[in-house]
Amino acid sequence: MVKATECSILTEFVRNSAHFSLVPRRILCDTRSMKSPLCERTTLEQRSSRRVVFLVLPSVQLLDLAGPAQVFDTARRLGASYRLSFCATTDEVCSAQHLHLSRLERLPEILPGDLILIPGCSDIPLPEVEFLDASSKGWLQASHRAGAEIASICTGAAALGEAGLLHKRRCTTHWAFVSQLQERYPTAQVLEGVLYVHDQRITTSAGVASGIDMALWLLEREYGPRFAAEVARRLVVYLRRSGLAPQASVYLDYRAHLDPCVHKVQDWLVEHSTEAATLPDLATVAQTSVRSLTRAFKAATGITPREYQQLLRLEFAAQLMNESDLSLETVAVKSGFGDPRHFRRVWHQHFGTAPSVARQRG
Repeated sequence: MVKATECSILTEFVRNSAHFSLVPRRILCDTRSMKSPLCERTTLEQRSSRRVVFLVLPSVQLLDLAGPAQVFDTARRLGASYRLSFCATTDEVCSAQHLHLSRLERLPEILPGDLILIPGCSDIPLPEVEFLDASSKGWLQASHRAGAEIASICTGAAALGEAGLLHKRRCTTHWAFVSQLQERYPTAQVLEGVLYVHDQRITTSAGVASGIDMALWLLEREYGPRFAAEVARRLVVYLRRSGLAPQASVYLDYRAHLDPCVHKVQDWLVEHSTEAATLPDLATVAQTSVRSLTRAFKAATGITPREYQQLLRLEFAAQLMNESDLSLETVAVKSGFGDPRHFRRVWHQHFGTAPSVARQRG
């Protein structure tokens, strides 16, 4: 058993194709094996359809199954190109809650790029008791060789262990089964105290609701933080960006509230971050008074609308520096700061370094 604080945890500037984090971020995943999120500028319609296959095992935990399924189905309804299917080696499976799930599909042939999710079951049996039938075991092994990405929720990690896919990999499971998982698969590096862990094409999550966190993170990697944040808001879920770290993108930060007027203003500012906007302008967007908006925005987010817009501009500036060779003067103008000296001053106030230094580190 390995504690998260004892494993190799890096502190670095994390960059991806949509943005890079502007503050040092502790990450657990093996970044050498992690693909960057697709650029958010690519429209949803331009993406090819991706199959999300749920392996439904006997005594499946309903929330382990329903939570991630709801995430990807909500994303699909918002325009993401996902095709969900629910498969098993039998036509019907009885859940741990004694609800019978019927008309399940047979295990399909998996193609590169497919995503397989394995919800947890009631428990992890003793080492001498088989956890996975031969057909499911062989299917998982073949699917991994074919290039599929595989993720588990809760005790679903044991299915990966049975298929030999946890060998020398970091992984996690429900806190109550950490010791059992380590005992059953001694070559795995089982971590405790984390929400989820990504190691190459294998992602494992802790118990029950953390499967939703993991699914949102998988969604973010493919469609970017703004889209994942929208899905999270539709589900009324507080979104956490990684298994260990707090949120690191302003598109996700300051959204853990239920005030529709403030969300409306935040949405408008995201789409118009580089434009000049007065408090009366924002109050019009929210259809409320300036005084009410100012009070509500501060109560919901802890910052003012002006501070939120400034953070959006910094994020956009970071994206421009990450993805282009534009001069800092041009970045300052395009991101809404206008004056390069003002841009450098605000950047240094927030991050303790010059933007040119952050670009070199990126």
